[in-house]
Amino acid sequence: MINQINLIKHELQKLNLWQPSPPAAEAFLSEQPFALDTMQPHEWLQWIFIPRMQALIDAKREIPKFALHPYFEEAFKEVQEIEINKLLILIKQLDELATSCQ
Repeated sequence: MINQINLIKHELQKLNLWQPSPPAAEAFLSEQPFALDTMQPHEWLQWIFIPRMQALIDAKREIPKFALHPYFEEAFKEVQEIEINKLLILIKQLDELATSCQ
């Protein structure tokens, strides 16, 4: 699982979607799924999802089932200026790993 997360981090960096500093503190107060109202999809992935998964892994806690791929496939549908397919594949593989950890 951690290897897949690292692959996603590297792909975000390669696509220049990895940010050196977090969004404003208010962005983290969203009550919407994926912080739709306060963050871009890649920001949510970097600043919320990845740290939470790393914390669960570090604490040797059970990884919940999740399905991120449908959201990111839709969220990145309009993105044409960067090649996003590899990132979507990596996210789908992460979903599959989460399902198989149960």
